[in-house]
Amino acid sequence: MRLILRTLLAIIATALLVIIGLVVAYWAPDLPVEALKSKWAAPPSQFIALNGMQVHVRDEGPRNDLTPIVLLHGTSASLHTWDGWVSKLAKERRVIRFDLPGFGLTGPSPIDDYRLDSYTKFVLAMLDVMNVKKVILAGNSLGGNLAWATAATYPDRVERLILVDAGGYAFTPASVPLGFRIAQMPAMHQLMSRILPRGVIEGSVKNVYGDPSKVTADLIDRYYDLALREGNRRALGLRFAQMQRGDQAEKISTIKVPTLILWGGQDRLVPVENAHRFSRDIAGSQLQIFDALGHVPQEEDPELTLMAVKKFIVNTP
Repeated sequence: MRLILRTLLAIIATALLVIIGLVVAYWAPDLPVEALKSKWAAPPSQFIALNGMQVHVRDEGPRNDLTPIVLLHGTSASLHTWDGWVSKLAKERRVIRFDLPGFGLTGPSPIDDYRLDSYTKFVLAMLDVMNVKKVILAGNSLGGNLAWATAATYPDRVERLILVDAGGYAFTPASVPLGFRIAQMPAMHQLMSRILPRGVIEGSVKNVYGDPSKVTADLIDRYYDLALREGNRRALGLRFAQMQRGDQAEKISTIKVPTLILWGGQDRLVPVENAHRFSRDIAGSQLQIFDALGHVPQEEDPELTLMAVKKFIVNTP
């Protein structure tokens, strides 16, 4: 009996030492947004007050463009994921992008509401506060989910739709980034709200690339820094708990606007089968699959993916 007790105490002590070691090695408390602005909110970044948040926005290109392109990022990403597209598009078109509630420098919703309806209302409110009447709306992953839901709910505000590895249907991932798995485990999520190994971020980003060798140290720094923005880690857990896969998927077939569907053939998070489902459900839509790219093709190869976007914009009446 004493041997069993000593063994149990040794196991507990070892576990405590491991936890203490992790905390010491990877201690990473939340950072206030002011500490991140100098690096990640350089001009043309601005902050717009909306619904109790200071929304991080970049509004670029000619102001006489009456139908700007609005870009919505995915879960745990930020407006920076579109840098490659914007560097080219903004030479000819007005391009608006912003950090969604719970992510980037915008940070958490003050009412902790991350349901699909709330996100689509937020997108509409952003268009209203920026006095934009009609847009070409594009989104990746979660942003794609919001893009089609906005087009379905407010069809008079969307002229054309671009879905990039979009959420929308229920699905079973082939592989889930480690950071996402942790965010969906309450006990681990509490621990990770105070510690964050950079390797978790690195592994998660590499997981969504078709070619992980393209993931640079600077890219990991961006995802890591913005994950530390005060409130973002807690918001991520709430977003997964509140927004379910397949929510309102029945609305997808009601979309009538011209739609381009882009997908990475190596996407292990949202399967390529979902690209074909979008294509079948949205009448007249165009589909292009990039065999070598992953879940964030606009970030992994902006030049290649943008070619399809420019062709769609020019050739669609």
